[in-house]
Amino acid sequence: MKVEVEAIEGCKRRLAVEAPADVVQQAWERAYGRVQKQARLPGFRKGHVPRSLVKVHFAADVRREVAEHLIPDVYRRALDEARLEPVNEPDLQDVTLEEGAPLSFVALVEVKPEIALAEYKGVEVRHTPRAVTGDELDEALAHMREQQAQFVAVERAAARGDLLVTDWTLTLEGREPSSQQGHQFVAGDASVLPEIDAAVVGMRAGEEREVGVRFADDHRREELRGKSGQARVKVVEVKEKVLPALDDEFAKSLGELETLEALRAEVLRQLEAHRAQEEKRELQDKVVEAVLATHTFAVPEALVMRQVGHQIEHARESVRRQGLDPDRLPWDYPKLLGELKPGAEKAVRRALLLDAIAEREGIVPTDAQVEAELQQLAAASQRPLPAIRRMMEKSGDLATLRRGLRDRMTLDMLVENARITE
Repeated sequence: MKVEVEAIEGCKRRLAVEAPADVVQQAWERAYGRVQKQARLPGFRKGHVPRSLVKVHFAADVRREVAEHLIPDVYRRALDEARLEPVNEPDLQDVTLEEGAPLSFVALVEVKPEIALAEYKGVEVRHTPRAVTGDELDEALAHMREQQAQFVAVERAAARGDLLVTDWTLTLEGREPSSQQGHQFVAGDASVLPEIDAAVVGMRAGEEREVGVRFADDHRREELRGKSGQARVKVVEVKEKVLPALDDEFAKSLGELETLEALRAEVLRQLEAHRAQEEKRELQDKVVEAVLATHTFAVPEALVMRQVGHQIEHARESVRRQGLDPDRLPWDYPKLLGELKPGAEKAVRRALLLDAIAEREGIVPTDAQVEAELQQLAAASQRPLPAIRRMMEKSGDLATLRRGLRDRMTLDMLVENARITE
């Protein structure tokens, strides 16, 4: 078999492949046998059509069988011979496939770049860890009070931040009126139409008001986009938000802590743990940026586009979790591509460099380290460890877990060897 490799540009390669006629003929004979077993013609039982008639009546089927089996096999052998590991499916061109003649084709592929590693240990970075401040602790406690807030009925006019119980009737152009009773929302939180949100402020329980409304042109429900009409709103009850006092009783209400000081200490511990993780990621990013700055290499377009595709699908999945159909939204994919591509290229460049450094350093997670990761996943999901392992092996996620663990180990090594100044 003849294989010629030509570097086109960047990570693109052109493979010119030719398989000898005898290999092609063997594939043709096997294809005749497979087609003959399934062939049907009047006057013959299935599988008993003579070879001569198979050649006449099923030539297209035989050729398709040869192409589906022979070309992928020859392509794989050509890759082995050329010692290439493509990162995308081949673009096959100029395919010549005839019985009794050599098979030839051209395959355009992209491969991982050959990275000439420069010095990656001892890079200099500046990093000043940030301590958790008293204001941040107070803000966290205030958020906890908000989560434990209660709404108490009052007899005054509604204000922003109050919880309102309402009855309403909506009449839109070209649609039958619709009504709802006991609908609750917080005034000013933008969970209802802005005209209604503005109208209820200043109303008391028992009062009614009619306002004109218009749905936005990009409203999540397509049938309501741009629709105008009238809304009659009645305030049934006004409830004021009451925050719990920040004292020992508040601490006890949250669980096992007995005093406010114990609560402050626990919240501070959690904030500091979270900050430590943030600081670690930030320092890792700075070290990798410093290492990347000393390495120049091409990035496969296929990997960049794959990364963009993952990000777009993640955005679509977020929309699905909100109960919306992503196919009904006006996605501007060319604009998204332009916005996401620079970040995707940077992520791919980072991954390729870490991969090359890990290979140079011989960094490979041990079975014990992988097992520890699986145990954490099993504990978090409250599922048996063997079930988690089987599921991840079947889906291919176990290999992803190993790669992620190797990347973390490589990052730790780079940080340990970096020169860090505050």
